Amino acid sequence: MGDIPQTYTVDDALVSLGFGKFQVLVLLYSGVAYAAEAMEVMILSFIGSAVQSQWNLSPHEKSLISSVVFAGMLVGAYSWGVVSDNYGRRLGFLFTALVTSGVGFLSTFAPNYISLLVLRFFVGVGLGGGPVLFSWFLEFVPAPNRGAWMVVFSFFWSIGTILEASIAWAVMPTLGWRWLLALSSLPSFLLLVFYSFTPESPRYLCLKGRTSDAKHVLEVMARLNQKILPLGELTSDCKLEANEFLKNNNVCEGSHVEQVKKSGVSFVALLMPKIKCIGSLYKLLSRKLMRTTLLLWMCFFGNAFTYYGVVLLTSGLSDGNSKCRPEKLQKHSSGGNHLYKDVFITSLAELPGLILSGLIVDRIGRKLSVAFMQFATFGFLIPLIFHQKELTTTALLFCARICITGSITTVSIYAPEIYPTSVRSTGYGTANSVGKVGGIISPLVAVGLVDGCHQAAAVLLFEGVLFLTGLAVILFPVETKGTKLRDSVESPI
Repeated sequence: MGDIPQTYTVDDALVSLGFGKFQVLVLLYSGVAYAAEAMEVMILSFIGSAVQSQWNLSPHEKSLISSVVFAGMLVGAYSWGVVSDNYGRRLGFLFTALVTSGVGFLSTFAPNYISLLVLRFFVGVGLGGGPVLFSWFLEFVPAPNRGAWMVVFSFFWSIGTILEASIAWAVMPTLGWRWLLALSSLPSFLLLVFYSFTPESPRYLCLKGRTSDAKHVLEVMARLNQKILPLGELTSDCKLEANEFLKNNNVCEGSHVEQVKKSGVSFVALLMPKIKCIGSLYKLLSRKLMRTTLLLWMCFFGNAFTYYGVVLLTSGLSDGNSKCRPEKLQKHSSGGNHLYKDVFITSLAELPGLILSGLIVDRIGRKLSVAFMQFATFGFLIPLIFHQKELTTTALLFCARICITGSITTVSIYAPEIYPTSVRSTGYGTANSVGKVGGIISPLVAVGLVDGCHQAAAVLLFEGVLFLTGLAVILFPVETKGTKLRDSVESPI
């Protein structure tokens, strides 16, 4: 026994070191980034009407202010995921912080409608880096309580939405939308201030063959958590994948030529890593990951479409929609004066949504949790097919937002868990990109149809999307509750 060297993996180290001071610092840093992203997205609920009034925009032009942000997020989510998986998590979220904070502040000075659209598009590109920070934090959390801590991480999104609603309530009536844009860009600057203190993911470092650097990070973690690392040498369960043969020389032993011959890889598979963006997508749509990838795309599209729909319905039904209400209901509506109050109240629904997710995600599993909350959202939106009193509408949207928030939170835990380290940020980022397509379309539906007095059509469309999304969740291939994270596609789950 004495001459057999002892080894341990990153997962073994994380379980041994537990969740301590080190992870709390990582949580705070990534959480601020997540809150900053939420604030920039929630702006869309407030500035549309103000900009429309100032520049005499049509309803279509107003909805484009929201859609271009999601278009930018679509581009950014995939791009920053590829950067993160190929060059490191830290580099990925450095660029996202630079773009979001810089362009977000510049959009405050937009002189006209077109320049505002262009600047908000690039803000969206920066916001697309959110999945990188999610994956980064996930890779520091021990497997046994990973679900619960990822829910805690998601609380920062809710903090961001509530903070944004509070700032808008205080700032918009007096100082206007430009001040709201300026104040909302400040949290992203905090990421740049503390960037030099952030560690690289030890799991990513192991995957790239940099085990000494990974061990150094784990040693720092051990000191801060006041724990001891396992005995032996740090190793990885990485198995060199076919399309990485020409990219890495030091991850796994053996001749490239011999391994290529044994595996029978195609020329296309060997060419893909030369074009990193295409190579990453090629992996996600490989035989072993295709079902997972396509179902996740459906789920993220449906969740984003519905979430932003509920957010924008709240403002749409509170702001200027009294002309569409039956006369007997108009007297119960306070119109645009209660826009900030209604959005603030429904934003508070994020907190019970996260609590609900935290209570069930590690008990009944990820799949069942998402499916349950999808169909619950479906149920709460049904009465909104018909015009309701303001109090009833707000209550139904509050409950719907509880459930859709819990659904998004849980599927955002599931997605990075199901993918291996080699494509984790890209896989999660791509799924988010597809979700942003839902975010692009949702304002056109929620704002366009509601402003056009077609509330029933808008709600029925959301119901159809929710039903199909729930079916996709039921078809997810595996449950990830309590499982270890994989490093490569070949690793068992």
